[in-house]
Amino acid sequence: MLEISIIRNEKARIESGLRLRNWKEDQIQVVGEVIDLDELRRRLKTESDDLAAASNQKSREIGNLFKSGKQAEAEKLRAEVAASKDTAKELSDQLKEVTDRITNLLYTIPNIPHSSVPAGKLDTDNAVDKAWPAPLPELGETALPHWDLAKKYELFDLELGVQLAGAGFPVYTGQGARLQRALISFFLDEATAAGYKEYMVPLMVNEDTARATGQLPDKEGQMYYVEKDDLYLIPTAEVPVTNVYRDKILEESDFPIKMCGYTPCFRREAGSYGAHVRGLNRVHQFDKVEIVRLSHPDKSYEALQEMLDHVEGLLHKLELPYRILRLCGGDLSFASALTFDFEVYSAAQKRWLEVSSVSNFETFQSNRLKLRYRSENGTMLAHTLNGSALALPRIVAALLENNQDADGIRIPEVLQPYTGFDRIS
Repeated sequence: MLEISIIRNEKARIESGLRLRNWKEDQIQVVGEVIDLDELRRRLKTESDDLAAASNQKSREIGNLFKSGKQAEAEKLRAEVAASKDTAKELSDQLKEVTDRITNLLYTIPNIPHSSVPAGKLDTDNAVDKAWPAPLPELGETALPHWDLAKKYELFDLELGVQLAGAGFPVYTGQGARLQRALISFFLDEATAAGYKEYMVPLMVNEDTARATGQLPDKEGQMYYVEKDDLYLIPTAEVPVTNVYRDKILEESDFPIKMCGYTPCFRREAGSYGAHVRGLNRVHQFDKVEIVRLSHPDKSYEALQEMLDHVEGLLHKLELPYRILRLCGGDLSFASALTFDFEVYSAAQKRWLEVSSVSNFETFQSNRLKLRYRSENGTMLAHTLNGSALALPRIVAALLENNQDADGIRIPEVLQPYTGFDRIS
């Protein structure tokens, strides 16, 4: 959530940032509406404070008047104080109504893009920050996509998943299940070696937790909701892990704070058809290791680069061709100021598959979280960042496809101590 002081003092920049997100002019009018309501709120607050101060002063005078035997004057002031309570109640009600309207409007305004975010409307407008050196790996005509490899080597079963739950819930078996477990352990070990503290968190969160990181109300339709218990299944470990520090005041010496966590993730994404969503390309439940950082504002873009380096290092060790995209304004998530996507190349499908997003949210999440730190200038909002390190389904898809040969599927050397085998055959 944007800070209202920034909206008030940097109106032109806010409006320009919303245009970069392809907001229409009638949508951008919400900025002026928030400013007008905030002026009304401050006026009402001043009136309420002045009335309270006057009532307090009169109450003190009433006591003195009674002591001096001036009962008539005291009774007159007492009547005025009693009458002012009705006015105070009216002001309080108005103030709450205006404050709630402001909050509800602020929840609809996305984060303002960083100055380096390129213009664009679709994911095809994203800028390639780093490209894999040509040529990309090529497989023979007999190469199989990962969903056919899974059947051939009994690695995961999509039909069984449909029987047990529905489409988008794969069941991993045998060496496929072992590969999943190996990747999770590898990613967690790499994260903890890089200084990230591991957390095991709930897979369901309440509304306050989901709202604090920006999932609500923006992604309400994508989240699984348990109505009877009023809980949401998490779409990513980012949600509970970041909320570990909700309502906290940190010291500058606490930074940087580095956290990681493995969880299954649940997303009710709209279904579509074709090879682009076949197999593991798009599922409703998937495993992911997430890295989260809390940073001093002056250091958050250094932290972002360190996170990018970490994810890039994982892909190097997995021997997967990758590229890094800087997301355009139209493809940027609601809460992000700057996001980089990592894509790996699937040689059998001959296409790029997104496997990670690494983002800096600046103060957008911390304003909702009330996550602050003490500084020389008073209490300030921290910056929050997160990244996938990594999401497993498309990593598995690329590993299976790119490493297939006539004798089976080679396991990258870095994973062999985790899998206990060097080949699927």
